[in-house]
Amino acid sequence: MAEYDLTAKLGRYFDRHLVFPLLEFLTDRNIFDEKEILQAKYDLLQHTTMVDFQLDIYKKLHPDDEEPKELIDKRESIVARFNELSEAVQPLLDAAVTEDAARLIEHQRNSDSMLALDFLQKKFNIERSIVDDLHTFARYVYDCGDYSRAAANLGLYRALVPHNDKNMMSCLWGKLASEILMQRWDEAYDDLNHLKLAIESNNSRSPLDLLHQRTWFIHWSLFVYFNHPEGRDDLVQLFLNSTTNQANTYLNTLQTTAPHLLRYLSAAVIINPRKKNERTLKELLKVIRQESYAYRDPITEFLECLYVHFDFDNAQKKLRDCTAVLNNDFFLIGCSEEFMENARLLIFETFCRIHHRITIDLLADKLNMSSEEAERWIVNLIRNANLDAKIDSQEGLVVMGSQILSPYQTIIEKTKNLFNRTQSLVHNSERRKDTNANWHNHQSQQSQTNSGMNPIFE
Repeated sequence: MAEYDLTAKLGRYFDRHLVFPLLEFLTDRNIFDEKEILQAKYDLLQHTTMVDFQLDIYKKLHPDDEEPKELIDKRESIVARFNELSEAVQPLLDAAVTEDAARLIEHQRNSDSMLALDFLQKKFNIERSIVDDLHTFARYVYDCGDYSRAAANLGLYRALVPHNDKNMMSCLWGKLASEILMQRWDEAYDDLNHLKLAIESNNSRSPLDLLHQRTWFIHWSLFVYFNHPEGRDDLVQLFLNSTTNQANTYLNTLQTTAPHLLRYLSAAVIINPRKKNERTLKELLKVIRQESYAYRDPITEFLECLYVHFDFDNAQKKLRDCTAVLNNDFFLIGCSEEFMENARLLIFETFCRIHHRITIDLLADKLNMSSEEAERWIVNLIRNANLDAKIDSQEGLVVMGSQILSPYQTIIEKTKNLFNRTQSLVHNSERRKDTNANWHNHQSQQSQTNSGMNPIFE
C-alpha cells in the first residue's frame, strides 16, 4: 500500500503539527517500518518546542543512550521564554475576562471595529504592543503543543485587531490548525470559511502568492471536510460548482499544484448523493482524463473504467483495490463503507441503463458480492424507492422497469426556464424603450438650450 500512500505529498502543504496525526495513523496501519516513522517524527520535532515529546521518541529510537544534553538545555530555555511571554500578556488576559470587556469583545468579534481595544486602552492601560505580544505568545504555546490555549489567545487577538492587521492571516491559519488538532470540527468549519474569505478578499497579494495560499487551503480543508457533516458537499461545491468563478479558481489550483487531491474529490462525488448527478460526474471525469498523466489511483481509475470505457470487469477490479486504498488513507478510512455502498450503486445504475433483464448472479459478480447479499441489496433499493425494478426469484432475474420519461415531465423539463427567459426579454425591451425615450428628450433639451454644445463632452 506504500504505492498509494499520499502522506509525503500532503505533508508538503501541512503545518508540521498537522503531520503528526498522519504519522500516527501510518504507525497503526503498519505500512512503513516503525523506526522510519519514529525518525520522521523526531525530525519534525526538531523545529518545535515540544521537547518532552522529542525526548520520548529519542528514547524509543535509542533505548540504551542517555538523554541528549542539548535537549535538556533546550527545555530550560523554552520554560524561561514561556514565563517571559506569559508575564507580558497577563494584564491583557486579566482585563479581557472582566464582565464589561468580555461583553464588548464578544460583540465586536466578527466586526472590523477597534472599540474593544480602545476600551481596554482607556480602562486598563493596555497598549497595542501587548496585543502584538499576545500573537507571539499564542504562536509559542502552539509550538509547545498547547493547542487549546493557542486557539483561545488567537481568538482574542482576532477580536481586538482590524481585518487588515499584519498578523491576521497568520492568526487565521493558527486558529484553524489548533481547532483541527483538538478535533473541534464545528469551530474548525467556521475558521475554514473565515480563512477562505480572507484569502479571496485580499487584493494586495501577487497571483503566485494567492496560488500558494489556495494550495495550502485545499490541503488543510481535507481535515474539516471529511469530518464535518456538511464538509463533503462543500468539497464538491468548492471544485465543481461551475456557476461561480471561485470554483474554477480552486479547480485550476488543484490541476496546477495538487492533482493528487483528485482522490478526495472523486471520493466525495461518489459518497455524496446530493452531488451525484450527470453534470458533476461529467466535469469530474473531464478533469480526471486531463490529469491522468500526472495522477492516477484506483478511485479515479474506477470512475474512468465505469463511465469512459464502460468496462465493468475492470471497474470491479478497481473497486476491490479501492477497498485497500480507503482503509489505508487517513482522510477516507471513516467513510469506506459509505463509499463502497455508493460505488456499487453507480455500477448497478450504469449496468441497468444498457440491460433490461439481468441475472442476480451476474450482478453479484459485478458488485463483488455473494448472490444472497446482492439480492438483499437490490430488495432494499426497491423497498426504499430508489429503483424501478422487480425481482423474479424463480428465474433469478432482475427485471428493470420502464425508464421512459412521462410526457408531463418532458414538458416540464423543456419549459421550466421559459418564464425566466420571457421576463428577461420583457425587461430588456422596456429598458431599451426607456433609453431611447431619454435620449430623444435629451436631444430636444440640448437643441433648445445650446445647439453648439457637444453632449458627449458635457
